[in-house]
Amino acid sequence: MPVNYRTPSPSQLFPVTGVRLGVAEAGIRKPDRRDLTLLSLAEGSRVAGVFTTNRFCAAPVQVCRRHLELGSDIRALVINTGVANAGTGEQGWQAAVHTCAATAHLLGIEDRQVLPFSTGVILEPLPVDRLVAGLPLCVADLQENHWHAAAHAIMTTDTVAKAASRRLNVSGRTVTITGISKGAGMIRPNMATMLGFIATDAGIATPLLQQLLWTAADASFNSITVDGDTSTNDSFLLIATGEAGVEFADAAAPGYAALCEAVVAVAVELAQAIIRDGEGASKFISIAVEEGRDRAECKRVGYAIAHSPLVKTAFFASDPNLGRILAAIGYAELDALDVGPVSVWLSSGQTEILVAERGGRAASYHEEDGAAIMQQAEIGIRVALGRGTASATVYTCDLTYDYVKINADYRS
Repeated sequence: MPVNYRTPSPSQLFPVTGVRLGVAEAGIRKPDRRDLTLLSLAEGSRVAGVFTTNRFCAAPVQVCRRHLELGSDIRALVINTGVANAGTGEQGWQAAVHTCAATAHLLGIEDRQVLPFSTGVILEPLPVDRLVAGLPLCVADLQENHWHAAAHAIMTTDTVAKAASRRLNVSGRTVTITGISKGAGMIRPNMATMLGFIATDAGIATPLLQQLLWTAADASFNSITVDGDTSTNDSFLLIATGEAGVEFADAAAPGYAALCEAVVAVAVELAQAIIRDGEGASKFISIAVEEGRDRAECKRVGYAIAHSPLVKTAFFASDPNLGRILAAIGYAELDALDVGPVSVWLSSGQTEILVAERGGRAASYHEEDGAAIMQQAEIGIRVALGRGTASATVYTCDLTYDYVKINADYRS
């Protein structure tokens, strides 16, 4: 079960004018499950994307990059689960291209205006005939209020669907932001297996949209890890339909700061939901690193802690063997790190305790206090490096027996 997370109800997910969603059971890998999703975008919509840096990136990722290079006037997204269409060579590329062609034919648009996405098992061919056969069902199902259904249809090993929504007033007009994501294992996005899609009915100029996407990705999907594995299929898309009648040409435009804050908030909620639903996870852990020379080194320390199997298993067992955190900080490869100024705190709720300072165990620290905090479902680690003013936060989960079971049985 996810850690303190529940899928929003359909009524809590606001429709985004200019985005219609339809789902279908196409039998991509297993029968009797929704596994195909189509998003149809209004003419004039703009789309920006960031993708995995994995060199074995999936065929749909390659096609998405190619189509976005040709222009941002994308009109449709097609998402299948069950088969990742990764490690499939020329056959996989042709399957992704055929998916775009079939979708374009149904919607009366150009092939290049379609972006394909796949998630699931790597090194298996995509049954593109089943996918194409399911597309008319998706078209028939297209509605603006189908975000809830789409969130369920893009799941793989997820135990819950992940979605978030916000509304704000800009110059007297209501602007809506709604998004969905999927992911529970093979999670350490590096963009630029997780997928994230956020749409707004605001109008945003293409360069500004890409900038906003990078800002949101850095604070959210590029700040999480379940197991340190970067998927072949990671993709994060931001869509701006312009249907709300509000247009942002640059970051100085009135209301843009509020829009940016809301988009980032939706992205962070979706990213945290992935960690809360991490395969086998029983604890949600926030790692805040401050007083670094720059944000990059703060993230490096955060990820060193978050990726450590010894740290993660200690949290699973509620074992305050917190020297493992110091060890992770020490091997994070920070240039000329002086451990003397480094301090570490552990927290849950309103309670925070100092664990280490001046290169060793804090005099005020008692192991029973650490154990009490580690028994909680929501735990915070705060690290002060004492060498600058930069900060960053990374989100992760513990490592449990169930993670091994889930991944040992994944294909059965």
